Amino acid sequence: MSSQAISLFKKRRSQYALGKSLPVSQNDVTHLIKQAVREAPSAFNAQSSRAVILFGAESQKFWERAKDELRKIVPAEAFAATEGKLNSFAAGAGTVLFFVDTDVVKGLQEQFALYADNFPVWAEQSNGMAQFAVWTALADADIGASLQHYNPLVDQGVREAWGVPAHWTLRAQMPFGSNEAPHGEKTYMEDEARFKVFG
Repeated sequence: MSSQAISLFKKRRSQYALGKSLPVSQNDVTHLIKQAVREAPSAFNAQSSRAVILFGAESQKFWERAKDELRKIVPAEAFAATEGKLNSFAAGAGTVLFFVDTDVVKGLQEQFALYADNFPVWAEQSNGMAQFAVWTALADADIGASLQHYNPLVDQGVREAWGVPAHWTLRAQMPFGSNEAPHGEKTYMEDEARFKVFG
């Protein structure tokens, strides 16, 4: 059995060799990201995922700030490798910052007290699905990307630089751009170790 969805999932891969030559316009990329986040599911239709989309110099500014924060904690003799990695993200055309709106979560906790402990978990799951939706949509447009996690080191700088509300909690960063190298092969563990089927 063939599936168009599975074919798209297979196309989504981590790309670390990014360039600035997008195959579609900046407006098209923005529209694509917005659509993907909108269509990602969420418990109680909470729609708690938020995104900040940075292009060009704004994206580079984010990675420079990340570099500044990491320089404070990474030993000097090891920083060259860290800097090289961050430079590869900054070499892309842009970065999506993914957030959870904790005000939405708190509101649901108050409204549905029986499920209060679950709403933060469900919000994280929804945010993960939004990240996957965006990544897959970008891959379908032949745009490379990877998923990074430099929060909470960069949180305060993000709030200051882009006026992000305090109740938006940064969860992940996705640098994206043109594919400047082939994707590596993905390996899979044995099905027997991963799945159980009954009936």
